[in-house]
Amino acid sequence: MSTDSWELSEELRQIQDTVARFMAAEVKPAEDKAPHDAYELPAEVLARLQAKARGIGLWCVRSPVEHGGAGLSLLGQAVVAEEAAKCRMGAYVPACGAFGADPPNAIYLGTPQQIEKYAVPGIDQGRKIYVAISESSGGADPARSIRTRAVLKGDRYVLNGSKMWITGAEGADWGIVFARTGEQGDRGGITCFIVNGQPAGMTMKPIPVIRSYAPYEITFKDVEIPVADRLGDEGQGFQVCEKWLVEGRIPYAAGTIGIAQAALQIAIDWAKERVTFRSKLAEKQAVQWMIADSEMELRAARLLTYQAAWIADLGRGDLKVASSIAKVTATETAGRVVDRCIQVLGALGVSRELPLERWYRELRIKRIGEGPSEVHRMVLARQLLGVGR
Repeated sequence: MSTDSWELSEELRQIQDTVARFMAAEVKPAEDKAPHDAYELPAEVLARLQAKARGIGLWCVRSPVEHGGAGLSLLGQAVVAEEAAKCRMGAYVPACGAFGADPPNAIYLGTPQQIEKYAVPGIDQGRKIYVAISESSGGADPARSIRTRAVLKGDRYVLNGSKMWITGAEGADWGIVFARTGEQGDRGGITCFIVNGQPAGMTMKPIPVIRSYAPYEITFKDVEIPVADRLGDEGQGFQVCEKWLVEGRIPYAAGTIGIAQAALQIAIDWAKERVTFRSKLAEKQAVQWMIADSEMELRAARLLTYQAAWIADLGRGDLKVASSIAKVTATETAGRVVDRCIQVLGALGVSRELPLERWYRELRIKRIGEGPSEVHRMVLARQLLGVGR
């Protein structure tokens, strides 16, 4: 019987199983030797993991096959993201970096020369590339908040301003920076630029936050960017930005589900073993309900996330709305689930013997990153109510 619903293909189920086994057999033993709040493995350890991942086709899973990536569909990316997040540093360094880091998909909106110069080496090396949108004036509404300005002078743009909360900036080979070329507040006045390396006039400093993996503030003072490194036409920054943001929310959401599912399994295993007041925690109704609620909410969040990926792959429906729904549901669900799991384990839940307290801190950021929950609720409300700005 034919139905108009999705299901994981046999290929995706095999990929899911392969990633899960790789995480258990290769990533976890390596990470167990690292400090609790580590966000990278020793270079030689990571190199061995990456070589093994490449060997089984788990390399830069979002990047096109013709450029050296695995070329997975958005649903495939979600499947991998969920499993790859199931390690201590998985919230921000999936699989401890074993699968490499994909260049932002916006680069494929560039010229063939830009793709060859930046995307191809980025995939080959699997190194983190940053994207700089947010500023101290705000990040959820770039049309109003972006103050960084690029002025065309001959064959170069001169960039001045600063960006905040930029993950992966330190040591990156290049980055994508959004700057104003038009009037303040004009959505058509934002342009996208590739910033190669760390040119003269560009400085950065870490911003301490509740996770160990610090984002950066980047300052540009008369930084010169060749016209050849403008990504897209002048004023098309939002079109470039939207592709990266909207599609990126799907694996972002899936990763939080993976963390919460791993946390729930820890709580389930503990409840089956821990005896208090002459009975196991698993026999106590309060614990049973926390476990049951967590599983139900995770299944719902996963369905919404996979459904969003599915409609994107088929070109159906409004991905912007679907990805907003998935992002809010997954990140808020994950936060609640990990909180419950800590409650089940009590003092052990907040100790550094387990990853729960780290996941708890890092998941809190997920409700803000990639657009805060309130902005995504606004996107959905305006679509339902038919109102705009």
